[in-house]
Amino acid sequence: MAMAVGMGLNLLLLLAMVATNILSLYHLSSTRSVATAATSSSAPADVPDHLLRQLHTIRATISHLSRLRSSSSSSAAAAAPPPELLIYARIAPIASACSDHPDLLHRYMNYTPFAACPGDDARALAEALILRGCHPLPRRRCFSPTAPKPLTSLPSDPFAPLPDAAVLWPSSAPCRSFSCLSASLGFDPKVESTRFLSARSVLDLPLTQLLNLARSAGAAPIRLGLDVGGGTGTLAAQLRRLANATLLTITLDLGAPYSEAAAIRGLVPLHAPLQQRFPVQDGVLDLVRTGHAVNRWIPVPALEFLLYDADRVLRAGGLLWVDHFFCRAGDLEAVYAPIIARFGYRRIKWAVANKTDGGGLKNGEVYLTALLQKPLPSPISSAAGVKSSSN
Repeated sequence: MAMAVGMGLNLLLLLAMVATNILSLYHLSSTRSVATAATSSSAPADVPDHLLRQLHTIRATISHLSRLRSSSSSSAAAAAPPPELLIYARIAPIASACSDHPDLLHRYMNYTPFAACPGDDARALAEALILRGCHPLPRRRCFSPTAPKPLTSLPSDPFAPLPDAAVLWPSSAPCRSFSCLSASLGFDPKVESTRFLSARSVLDLPLTQLLNLARSAGAAPIRLGLDVGGGTGTLAAQLRRLANATLLTITLDLGAPYSEAAAIRGLVPLHAPLQQRFPVQDGVLDLVRTGHAVNRWIPVPALEFLLYDADRVLRAGGLLWVDHFFCRAGDLEAVYAPIIARFGYRRIKWAVANKTDGGGLKNGEVYLTALLQKPLPSPISSAAGVKSSSN
């Protein structure tokens, strides 16, 4: 757009220059014809040098602008979006953040329709776009690759060993088996089977304690929930065992098959970034937990939007579990505690302890674990609502 405006101004100036010089030439020739009518008929009039130089400049400018026009048109053709992207854009909106990364988006949508989708590169591109806020991604008309040996039934034990053949491992991945992934990443069934069951510090909230606190707080039984940054879905697996609850797990792969591991365990992974609205209806969940992925590295405005979205999906009396949120010690009371206080939630648990790893000691960080209850409607407002609806 800017190039087009600039070229338009250049052409306007060029036309003005040409018109001025043509008038000058006409005036000069007419003056000479009046003064020397006899001689002008036998010999052509000499053109002054300064006019010749201006005409030469005009020709050079026209040639330069022609080259600019041809180069700009060729570059525009090279950056033209793939046909499949143009088709999809006519039938469905595309997230505004996608336009900020046209190279990635064009590569993702550059495929042969009605054939096999591109392999490893497309999956990496998809996650790169999601992490940059391009979500939901455009749909594609191609056949996605699948694992060589998909499961034929749900596992009876969500903590059974994870089969390698049920995952579509990237061909370029240095590790193509669950056995070579670090146990700390959440892929070791033995380790995961003990998580959320006991407390090693005041920051931990065992699920039996969670259920008892919810019961004593007058909250309804935990039936539906959302685990934000839930990794391989261990919390969802444990709550299904203990309370027959259904939790959705928001997770990204980030170089390891978190979503596929959760699905193998019979759980529901949501492949979505933290900065996007939760794909859940308002006021329907009993529990929202934020895990390690939600921490001080998230910009404060983005964190506020995330917490308000958690409030949106929680029913009245629902529970918000902030699990091991870490930040600088001074920022907890100055920044994050006031943000949480704005919600007016009841504090059922509020525990703070030092973060004792290398980064925590270096940056003076602390952990916060909090269990908060969304306010229940007051009896007066409830009665007023019933009365107005009956009228």
